[in-house]
Amino acid sequence: MTTTQGRPILPSVILKTEHLRLRAFVEDDIDDVYTSCTDPELQRWIPIPSPGVPYTREDAEAWCREVAPGMRTGGEGQQWAMVEHETGRLVGSIGLVRTLWTAMTTEIGYWVSPWGRGRGYATEATVAVSRWAIGQGFQRVEIKAATDNSGSRRVAERSGLSFEGVERSAMPLHEGRADLAVYGLLPADLL
Repeated sequence: MTTTQGRPILPSVILKTEHLRLRAFVEDDIDDVYTSCTDPELQRWIPIPSPGVPYTREDAEAWCREVAPGMRTGGEGQQWAMVEHETGRLVGSIGLVRTLWTAMTTEIGYWVSPWGRGRGYATEATVAVSRWAIGQGFQRVEIKAATDNSGSRRVAERSGLSFEGVERSAMPLHEGRADLAVYGLLPADLL
């Protein structure tokens, strides 16, 4: 790995699963990112761009052009567009966030477009990304999901992460706050 400002930079890779290609975001993803991120169900659990602030097309443009690629080149983590093999359409986003290089820990964050939900894509992508991260030397991969977000909690469980506890009132939402269920995966869990 190369480094920037003392932080490693993860390699730019494309991950392939049975149904998905996980690749960098591109200009052609902007419309699907905007439509996905303004979906009320997504906004219910992921307050992007920030709590109480509506998501705009400019946010989608910035995500695809600057924010997502900048996370990797800035040493903060990595973001992938989830794209269906069959149609070539964007069906979600998955990435490594809140990466702590000194501890070699990272968190997986994801969202699925309304047209991609219920197909197991988040689980498929989470398995690929979590195992890839462990292969890169991470000693802990976590997922944090609102305790009432049963879909996201199922993804963590089906992906082989272990439930470890609850962080109380840990996440601001557009309305109120949420407790977060914490799930973890260690290299030893894969032996």
